[in-house]
Amino acid sequence: MNIMDFNVKKLAADAGTFLSRAVQFTEEKLGQAEKTELDAHLENLLCKAECTKQWTEKVMKQTEVLLQPNPNARMEEFVYEKLDRKAPSRMNNPEILGQHMIDAGNEFGPGTAYGNALIKCGETQRRIGAADRELIQTSAINFLTPLRNFIEGDYKTITRERKLLQNKRLDLDAAKTRLKKAKLAEARAAQLNLSPPEENNIMIWAEEVTKSEQEVRIAQSEFDRQAEITRLLLEGISSTHAHHLRCLNDFVEAQMTYYAQCYQYMLDLQKQLGSFPSTFLANNHQSSSSCAPSSSVTTTAASSASVTASLSSISNAAATSSLGEVKSASGNRKARVLYDYDAANSSELSLLADEVITVYSMPGMDSDWLMGERGNQKGKVPITYLELLN
Repeated sequence: MNIMDFNVKKLAADAGTFLSRAVQFTEEKLGQAEKTELDAHLENLLCKAECTKQWTEKVMKQTEVLLQPNPNARMEEFVYEKLDRKAPSRMNNPEILGQHMIDAGNEFGPGTAYGNALIKCGETQRRIGAADRELIQTSAINFLTPLRNFIEGDYKTITRERKLLQNKRLDLDAAKTRLKKAKLAEARAAQLNLSPPEENNIMIWAEEVTKSEQEVRIAQSEFDRQAEITRLLLEGISSTHAHHLRCLNDFVEAQMTYYAQCYQYMLDLQKQLGSFPSTFLANNHQSSSSCAPSSSVTTTAASSASVTASLSSISNAAATSSLGEVKSASGNRKARVLYDYDAANSSELSLLADEVITVYSMPGMDSDWLMGERGNQKGKVPITYLELLN
């Protein structure tokens, strides 16, 4: 029974406090009550905290978009995170592209120039996908998680204490309002001090003033204490900025590592693709140009010609050197075939990658060609498809 009485009294006291705050807040909005202003330093700290929260949310959200452009995937990761479960592992876009390229290369034949190039590109795309996955994981741990911890942890604590400070301010101003009203009532009673009943009213209001002054002192003390607590929390925003700066450096370093890896992967791939024979590139350019619309032939030819020319200079230099070796040597030489080659006519010899044939030069032959023999078969073969053996 006593516990019930205590709960009822506490509930009534809480309801009275809430009502008092609501009345004070309403009167302030209507301009009918005075409001205790916070000091300028505390106001600046509050503005700084609010600004930090807003921009942290924006940076965090856009970083998530950068790392995972797919909104459905982001939503799925968010749901699994809230359920405290690990999201299922899925291939990212570079890995999917790489797998398609590898499958296509195997379908066309790893021994063909196009199939081999597709496989090499696919393997590079898969390596880029793995680097992308590493970037996402590193950025999430070193950058996104600290930002999220601030929003969901430190700033929530600041918000809670800030709300409590607001309540303490309303309590203080409500107590000041009651004290002001009690003093006005006491002054009116003193002016009407003509009879014993009025003397009783003066005593009552004097007691009310004393009680109100005590409430103001208590409310002021609680407000000052809460203001100090809030100020200490808000001054920690500078430490938060320093921490976020370190996290930002980690994010930049992760991006730098990622882009450096991607650059190296593509550089290695370009070198591998640049080792393909210029004859194949030239033939491929001719076939693609013949299929292109008339409006884009000139542009396509110009861009392809520049690539072919740079690659041809390398291949022709190697061809000239190899041809010199064959011409200077006495008799025939053995050569390993680098790529498949389909003979264009009966004077040429078709080749299969990795087979070994006999080659030799003949007077009057083009510098890009040698005579090749495989058993009873012989014909012209492009020198850029061959690797001379000692």
